[in-house]
Amino acid sequence: MPTSSEQASIRFGCGLSPELPAQTTDDLLAGLNEPDGIAERFPIEAFSVYAQNLEAAARIRREIKTAKKEGKTKRAIAARDEIAAMRKTLVSQSHGWYANTLLRWSWTEVPLRERLAMFWADHFTAKGKNPIIMPAAFPYIEEAIRPNVNRRFGDLLIAAVTHPLMLHFLDQSISVGPGSAAAARSERLGGLNENLAREVLELHTLGVNGPYTQGDVRQLAELFTGLSYKTDGTFTFRKGFAEPGAETVLGVSYGEGKTGIEPVVDALHDIAVHPVTAKHIAWKLAVHFVSDDPDQALVDHVTERFVETDGDLLEVYAALLDHPASWAEGTGNVKPPFDLIASSCRAIAVKPKVMQNLEPREIRRALLRPLAEMGQPLMNPAGPDGWAEEDEAWITPQGLSARLRWAVSAPSVLRPKLPEPSAFVDTALGPLATEPVRFAARAAESRSDAIGLVLSSPAFQRR
Repeated sequence: MPTSSEQASIRFGCGLSPELPAQTTDDLLAGLNEPDGIAERFPIEAFSVYAQNLEAAARIRREIKTAKKEGKTKRAIAARDEIAAMRKTLVSQSHGWYANTLLRWSWTEVPLRERLAMFWADHFTAKGKNPIIMPAAFPYIEEAIRPNVNRRFGDLLIAAVTHPLMLHFLDQSISVGPGSAAAARSERLGGLNENLAREVLELHTLGVNGPYTQGDVRQLAELFTGLSYKTDGTFTFRKGFAEPGAETVLGVSYGEGKTGIEPVVDALHDIAVHPVTAKHIAWKLAVHFVSDDPDQALVDHVTERFVETDGDLLEVYAALLDHPASWAEGTGNVKPPFDLIASSCRAIAVKPKVMQNLEPREIRRALLRPLAEMGQPLMNPAGPDGWAEEDEAWITPQGLSARLRWAVSAPSVLRPKLPEPSAFVDTALGPLATEPVRFAARAAESRSDAIGLVLSSPAFQRR
């Protein structure tokens, strides 16, 4: 078990803060049952609100198409300008959501919720593939991920997999059952798309080496046909696209006597509580929070709790936190760039008004560009498997250089009146503070240099 609440707050929370007390493991878990007050304080739109932009963009595109067809060049140009202005507004809005996400990490009294929201958002990676929907990852997290981190894994799985952004990202909305009414009417439709089915089995549940076959992937893909969304971004089930009859996935038949989304929900619930899913999720949690190579006893312990409780995530997290291997000396991963910046904001107690009043160019220079230079461009992983967990993915010459530059230059932008260096060593590092770091902070030529030395120290770079 942890030797201190500070250690618990570093490993499973958002780091230490001069304004908020460190938390024990019991505090961290208990907070997940509390109302999500920090989300109300620093709001991010739900996808259902954001989706109004999608409907407006679809309307404008129709206007462009009509104007071109009618030869009305000025009208088409005006519509294109309207689209460009909308893109600019949405990008600015997403910058504000990023700032609010950092403020949540900085000021939350339920830090484990922030860590879990980002962990599950990465596990269920979904992103927009055109400029209008590109910023929608934040609303997706707000609507599908965040409300479900303290429920059962099956609830979270269904919310993420059937969300319009996921259906868009993995091309599910264009998947057509070979025997469907839509396929019979037109040969120009794209046919069956297996992307979502494959990622559900390979990434979201059973894992890449799970006990499924290509036949299971295809059958699940056929079961998923019909899952789609409207131009306003709301979920819909298109019966005409759905493959008729029952499908068999992992030896279980779904769809006989049921219609619409019911068979999909049944299948996802079953896959969510599969013992191999339990082991895969336990392993991913252990890798993310504890070590790239977690103790097998820890993974087994979390797996057992998952199976015993049918994926009750509060029980799963408790199993992770109560096992001695989670606190073994020498464990603790390198913080990915987002976590580094966010925990630094918490350590310096960045003021909400300062963060929210940053100009777009300041956000780009102090937050967005460094994040990309460290190797983690905002909400833009390369593929559906999300960001790498291995330390070596982040400890590169370019990444280390970017971390050091950011640690020295950005804090003074985020908090113009920087804290006193000697006190900051204890504020940021707690029991991990060493005499060499204390000496370096005292000897630094400026407060910016001193704060930068602490934030770039190995003790702060790991959790």
